[in-house]
Amino acid sequence: MAAYLSMGEAHRRIGDYLSRVVDAISSSDGAALASLVAVSSAPGSTLLSDALAAFPDFPRLAGDRFPHLADLLVPLLRAIHSHSLQRFADAYSSFEKAANAFLQEFRNWETPWAMEAMHTVALEIRLLAEKADRELTTTGKNPDKLQAAGSFLMKVFGALAVKGPKRIGALYVTCQLFKIYFRLGTVNLCRSVIRSIETARNFDFEDFPVKDKVTYMYYTGRLEVFNENFLVADQKLTYALMHCNPQSESNLRRILKFLIPVKLSIGVLPKRTLLERYNLLEYADVMTSLKTGDLRLLRQALDRHEDQFLKSGVYLVLEKLELQVYQRLVKKIHIIQRQKEPAKAHQIKLDVVVKALKWLEIDMDVDEVECIMACLIYKNLIKGYFAHKSKVLVLSKQDPFPKLNGKPV
Repeated sequence: MAAYLSMGEAHRRIGDYLSRVVDAISSSDGAALASLVAVSSAPGSTLLSDALAAFPDFPRLAGDRFPHLADLLVPLLRAIHSHSLQRFADAYSSFEKAANAFLQEFRNWETPWAMEAMHTVALEIRLLAEKADRELTTTGKNPDKLQAAGSFLMKVFGALAVKGPKRIGALYVTCQLFKIYFRLGTVNLCRSVIRSIETARNFDFEDFPVKDKVTYMYYTGRLEVFNENFLVADQKLTYALMHCNPQSESNLRRILKFLIPVKLSIGVLPKRTLLERYNLLEYADVMTSLKTGDLRLLRQALDRHEDQFLKSGVYLVLEKLELQVYQRLVKKIHIIQRQKEPAKAHQIKLDVVVKALKWLEIDMDVDEVECIMACLIYKNLIKGYFAHKSKVLVLSKQDPFPKLNGKPV
């Protein structure tokens, strides 16, 4: 239970907070201003929250003392007060008003001294929107705050995507937009922002802060995974991995969760020690199946971790690895046959493939196997042709099992 707070002390605390905000603006102290507008995570916010609860007339106090900044200060105080009471929808609505007022001021400032504060506003509006939507969902109301936050951040992006020093802050806001779009399942909206970043003459990607570039490459890499552009996804996710802070193991794990399926799709198998280090052992049996041609093991791994793979959006990517597993299975049959009967090693009866699959507890008839072999030939995973009447796969005597060499199937 909070200790009793006199009206005088509450008045003093609120006045002190307001003065610090105004002083930070007048002295162009971006770091100080950033800490003061952090509603959901500001250190010492309980002192201010207690004061706001004890002094209900705080909107008038802010408006009377600093009328030129009332549009920013009054809703900011209301947002802090509502957040302390865990009324997150109200907190978001108030903070959005404060954020719009701040954006208007930010546009008028010629230098980017307040960029850190602008980034804090961008982060806070997303975090508050997520809390508000969870609250609205539990009360049976329409959770529309995250969508509204996205609309606000597009206005911020527009203010930054101009010639001049402020453009350096655009990538951070872009990444906040990505987080919103991915959470809402509206990733198609990322495209317009990506075009602005990658084609506009205002931006030189290398000028952006490293941490923002890593986040950007992570999300755009994930987009390429969804679009099955595995070579581009590999480039982007590898960039994110190589430039990520090596001390941030949780972020490295997030990147690898998508990079590993991409690598598998282009024929590159990571070491098991990597899976163990970053606790990504759900991919262990998938890798083993690719090495051994064990189709049953692949399917078991997909079944066992189905929810996990579906949630991260890589299930279909992993499912398509079946063709590589079939290739490995046929290669193993070829190796065994070459040892037993070297003269006919390049001729593989489809019945033999059917028996191998049956041994793996997978029932297929000759016609189904023939379709799969035809697909392997078409995808250049096998070089050869069919002797259709005799139901024989005739392998090329030169490089019958081409390596992917970093190219997707």
